[in-house]
Amino acid sequence: MTTLVTAPGVGPLLRGWRERRGVSQLDLALRADSSARHISFIETGRSRPSEEMILRLADQLDVPVRERNGLLLAGGYAPRFPETPLDDPSMEALLEGLRQLLHGYDPYPAVVVDGLYNVVAANLGMTRLLEGVAPHLLAPPLNGMRITLHPEGLAPRIRNLREWRHHLLHQMDRQLALVRSDSLRELYEEVSAYPLPEGADAGAEGDEPSAYPYPALPMVLEHDGRVLSLISSISTFNTPMDVTVSELAIETFLPADPDTVAYLRSFS
Repeated sequence: MTTLVTAPGVGPLLRGWRERRGVSQLDLALRADSSARHISFIETGRSRPSEEMILRLADQLDVPVRERNGLLLAGGYAPRFPETPLDDPSMEALLEGLRQLLHGYDPYPAVVVDGLYNVVAANLGMTRLLEGVAPHLLAPPLNGMRITLHPEGLAPRIRNLREWRHHLLHQMDRQLALVRSDSLRELYEEVSAYPLPEGADAGAEGDEPSAYPYPALPMVLEHDGRVLSLISSISTFNTPMDVTVSELAIETFLPADPDTVAYLRSFS
């Protein structure tokens, strides 16, 4: 007779991540140097995985760092990854490096945001684009999603607002599928409910992107009497060992056409 262990909660969670990633028990077992039988026993609660096995499976399933702590707790272990506040002295070297990185990217826009899209740092190229945004949206803590999608933010000046809005909401939706965050869910519900500014570009929400002569969907933004086309790229840290650091993202904007290049470089 097989006796269930006292902390079976981690099994269903691991099964959920495996199914979310579209990985079979056999494939996961091969990746984790285990057996399909052992994976099955873990998922059904018939076997209690060790702390190292939970972390190994989480690594193979690319589970976010915050959720890895949740898996450990469900398995009866202490969290492995700290969540250090950004104002902690130990984070100053990291933040200074990020500020230098953003400064070096000028005059092109760049920004660092946390897991709730709050702005951690931004360069001059980015702050120039925010001219005309309502002061209440620029009061701390600045939130990138609010600033972009609010009717008093950048939204009225984004020429392809429906497409860019769809892109941002889809990005948040994918994030919500990976992390259990009430705050992120509340932010999503808030910004997705913003009305489209009068005269926003035509087209139904969720339409396929229009054809652009660029390698990726740009944000087409009116600024100072000009139309700028900017392609976004997002970078994160490799193998983060801290929850806070794992959720930081560096978003950089590249000019998508010669006119945008010339305009941005005029500030250098």
